[in-house]
Amino acid sequence: MARTRTRKYVPLPAAALALTLAATACTGGGGGGDADTLTVWIMQGTNPDESGFFDEANAAFTEETGIEVDVEFVPWDGAQEKISTAIAGGTTPDVIELGNTFVPGFADSGALHDLSGYGVDTSLYVPGLMDMGAVNEGVHGVPWYASIRSMVYRTDVFEEHDLEVPETWDELRETALAIEEAEPDMIALPVPGDAQYSVMPWIWGGGAEIAVQGADGTWVSEVDTPEARAGIEFFTGLALEDDTSTTGAVNWNEIKIMESFSEGDAAMALLGSANPKAIVENNPELEGALGSFPIPGRESGTYTPSFAGGSLLSVFEGTGNEEAAWSYVEHLTSEENMMLWAEQTGFFPGLLSGVDTFTASADPVLEAYAIQLNEASKGVPTAPAWSQVEAEQVLVGMQQAILNGTSVEEATTKAADDIERILNGG
Repeated sequence: MARTRTRKYVPLPAAALALTLAATACTGGGGGGDADTLTVWIMQGTNPDESGFFDEANAAFTEETGIEVDVEFVPWDGAQEKISTAIAGGTTPDVIELGNTFVPGFADSGALHDLSGYGVDTSLYVPGLMDMGAVNEGVHGVPWYASIRSMVYRTDVFEEHDLEVPETWDELRETALAIEEAEPDMIALPVPGDAQYSVMPWIWGGGAEIAVQGADGTWVSEVDTPEARAGIEFFTGLALEDDTSTTGAVNWNEIKIMESFSEGDAAMALLGSANPKAIVENNPELEGALGSFPIPGRESGTYTPSFAGGSLLSVFEGTGNEEAAWSYVEHLTSEENMMLWAEQTGFFPGLLSGVDTFTASADPVLEAYAIQLNEASKGVPTAPAWSQVEAEQVLVGMQQAILNGTSVEEATTKAADDIERILNGG
């Protein structure tokens, strides 16, 4: 019978993490070449019935293949350190769930098995997630589940003031201004400072990339280009010039935005796909009063790209169980298991075909999120050191500096310099 167990661990000290990542080379695996059992690490907390899901999924896999599966649930906090320690010590599992921003770094270290030889069709998966798995001319992770950020709004407020869903940046601004005038006690559209994924869309929507890699391998940030600055100025201008936000939002993260909306304080907000359900759970009075729309583009008929978060499933190199591990990844990413996981967690399945299927059976508010995911989703730069950009809160620092009065030119110049320094190993 398939087994599930949880083990305690001691994370690698933070000071040793950089050395571990630099020196990492997969020399063996937790499977130890034992084809009778696969060891699998899954991030803890995504599914409230995670043990039940894996008991069922693993039993089916064992019945079909004769291979037992030992699942360990790993806390997100300290996960990168735990993984790095396992790589350095040659004690990796066979299969692992990785947050999408984790994949490029571990792939670059040589720790992840290239799955392209198994005929993976990358076009079948959510693009923003697949971009993070298809690195180094190979496939080092398969999308499992996804989340996306789109615009949520109060339908009752829109109806009361005869407002239409905005379809361009100008219309979004006009709508926010109309709400600010008609509902002075509400925040028309919060502009957060501590939410980097709320900043990224406006860089992309302006026509720039956060960073691109040149032919010589050097990463160049476009955060300080006229295109990026135009997008950033539009978003921060809603707070600084139009007063559609609140001064306290300079320190808000995504949780605080959701709480503000849930408390009835905000009329529109850029929120994740799991947030509408949580908002109604927190405040049942808002049931039936929520709508959503994809982030409008600068021009009519276009959308502004949004960061696609979520997880991929990867196979470690050097365990001796790579082929069996791939079979297990195929099993978990089958449409049946993906849909069951989506239903239990509220996240979108990583398969494009499953996004619409899941949306049709879920809350209608998620329809706009599905459009955003399928048509306007992106991932962060696939640089091995990207996680360090996030750790140093480069984009957060840029956003907060602007909201606190630093010029867009000065703040974006510093951010671009920092991104290039980190990504190029400076």
